[in-house]
Amino acid sequence: MSLLRRALPALLLTPLLACGPSQPDAPDCSRFEFPISPAPASATHVSCTSTRCGDGLNPPTSGDHCSSTLPCRVYDTEQNRCVWLHNMEHGHAVFLYNCPEGCPELVSTLEAIRTEAAVGSNGVTRAVVAPDSRIPNRVAALLWRVSYVADSADPDALRCLLQFQDKYAPEAGLACTP
Repeated sequence: MSLLRRALPALLLTPLLACGPSQPDAPDCSRFEFPISPAPASATHVSCTSTRCGDGLNPPTSGDHCSSTLPCRVYDTEQNRCVWLHNMEHGHAVFLYNCPEGCPELVSTLEAIRTEAAVGSNGVTRAVVAPDSRIPNRVAALLWRVSYVADSADPDALRCLLQFQDKYAPEAGLACTP
């Protein structure tokens, strides 16, 4: 009986310890809304010069796309939307910015959040950062069918968006070339 009495506190505490430490720095994602677009009517491979790329949204979050993907890295020039849509089909995150006058702090924020995206089986972070002069705001963070569009890069919102990485992607979890 005395052995049970001594072991009981440890037995009761064990499930709590198994949960690990709490994460006080984790963002409160309930304060953000991320539009989830309907599944596209078509998501086939088309020519990279096709005008049929995307789902008609700006920026697109799904739809027809090129057969090739972009290497997952940071770009300082605009990339073909038709190509990065294919990245998103694979579950890769795409972070875009529209700052004709330059915005190094915003780009630095996107680059930092990019490093928090899921990593593929080859060790490459599955995310792209690139400028895009056609997005309606300064920032767009995109996953297949999920988007965050704003005039600033809120790190908490971007981290919360990454919780959807791979959720709706038809070919989720695929590695990306460096």
